[in-house]
Amino acid sequence: MTAPAAPAADLAPHFERDAMKDLGSIMKQAQAMQQKLADAQAKIAEIVVEGTSGGGMVKVTLRGTGELASVDLDESLLAPGEGEVISDLIVAAHADAKRKLDAQQGELMRQAAGPLAGMGLPGMPKF
Repeated sequence: MTAPAAPAADLAPHFERDAMKDLGSIMKQAQAMQQKLADAQAKIAEIVVEGTSGGGMVKVTLRGTGELASVDLDESLLAPGEGEVISDLIVAAHADAKRKLDAQQGELMRQAAGPLAGMGLPGMPKF
């Protein structure tokens, strides 16, 4: 003969204790994830990328925050009538640098998010 099953009321403290352990574990994981994301954001702020156009005649430097840090123009572009060409080349160099910056930022965030990367969870950055 088997022993009668314990009433549900007797099991409730065990479930509550297990749930609290699980919740504590989840909270620790969430805190670790927040720290990894904060570390990744600090690394992103330190990134510096260079974009070029016109075969290197125009170079722009972007910081990880997206701030335009510098523009370097080949002096041959400074001839009269080259203003529109210069403008186009600066825009193209900026787009090149922005693409590189986005790629580096995305990679750092994917590394920080680990298996949660790309899951579209609420509160998680898109990358």
